[in-house]
Amino acid sequence: MLQRFSLFVLAALALTFAGPAVGQESKRNVDEISKQAANPLADLISLPLQNNSNFGLGRYDRTMNILNIQPVVPFADGRIITRTIVPVVWIPDFTAESGRYSWGLSDILFTAYYTPPTTGLIWGVGAAFEMPTGGSKRGSEKWSLGPSILALAQPGKWTLGVLANNVWSFAGKSDREDVNKGFINLFLVYQLGNGWYVNSAPIITVDWKADSGQRWIVPVGGGVGKVAMIGKLPVNTQVGAYANVVKPDFGPDWQLRVQMQFFLPMPGGSKG
Repeated sequence: MLQRFSLFVLAALALTFAGPAVGQESKRNVDEISKQAANPLADLISLPLQNNSNFGLGRYDRTMNILNIQPVVPFADGRIITRTIVPVVWIPDFTAESGRYSWGLSDILFTAYYTPPTTGLIWGVGAAFEMPTGGSKRGSEKWSLGPSILALAQPGKWTLGVLANNVWSFAGKSDREDVNKGFINLFLVYQLGNGWYVNSAPIITVDWKADSGQRWIVPVGGGVGKVAMIGKLPVNTQVGAYANVVKPDFGPDWQLRVQMQFFLPMPGGSKG
């Protein structure tokens, strides 16, 4: 199912190349939405569906898929931004050339940010809270909590930023290993016009409980995307590929990321 979602998004992106020409007003609209879509703290209700296919795992070079359903909902005139990651995972049997170990919901991560009125640098601070919804096969069976920060700037056609968090377990199954892990999402976006953009958004992860030399996954890569209108609904479609230049011995070699994002502005427009 997750592989089919990746193929669907790739097909949707390809169709935008053959789409009809749009007028100047429509171009201005999609260009503005495309720039807002690059800002995780924009005052927009957003539903990204992001599929990450991780290749080259284990001795049989298996593939693991993670479909992240990521609703983003602002409150208080955009001063409070909530972001929930609901991961649906497909885990292969790493001990064989074929077969599945487990499929279903993994641990859900909820993050809330406070973002003050600013000019120039946009930033937010908050907390990340992970819930043990993945059970024994797809999750940690631990409740975890920690700080989260986000900062970005949008000079001209560029968006540059970083999102980071670290969570520690504080409750859960006593026979399961404690959690202490971090997440760093760097993002660099350049707007090409008419809704098109190129980007690099590597997701760096660290497991502080792992042995030294086995903690980090550091990807390098990038992709391309486009914001288009389906009727009056703006849709952001993108595809990218990332090679893991640092990884644990058992980590994946590279990742294919495809995403469709549906969003609409909050009443009253975006914050200044």
